[in-house]
Amino acid sequence: MIKLSLPDAEATRALGTLLGQALPAGSVILLEGELGAGKTTFVQGIATGLGIVDAIVSPTFTLINEYLEGRIPLYHLDLYRLQPSEVSALQPEIYWEGIETPLGIVAIEWAEKLPYLPPSYLRVSLTYSSDGSRFVEFTVFGSFEMEKLIENLF
Repeated sequence: MIKLSLPDAEATRALGTLLGQALPAGSVILLEGELGAGKTTFVQGIATGLGIVDAIVSPTFTLINEYLEGRIPLYHLDLYRLQPSEVSALQPEIYWEGIETPLGIVAIEWAEKLPYLPPSYLRVSLTYSSDGSRFVEFTVFGSFEMEKLIENLF
């Protein structure tokens, strides 16, 4: 586990950019944190790191946004409004398994609502304080390669 302090939203975006430049296809990022903690800002940075020029917005109502024009695809899911049974109906595994879509990076906001987890993933927990500063905690599950990549970045 790695914990970092981020002074502001721009630092959160920059950290996401760094990851977007380094993560391989098949990476799954499960984002957790309160409203306003920086989950979407972090995903915007990932998109920048992938070379995606489209505006990245949280898919709170569309549920899934697919960005295919970057170095590798980015699949951005937002589970905020859903119950676990509704999440199952989305079949998020098609994105992390590459069943019907090319493998890319899967970024899932409100990931604690997933009724089941992928075999390997990077959990990104974001918190913030009243002064606008933020903290991020990275925890890798099930992937030695991802663990090494994160350790080498920080």
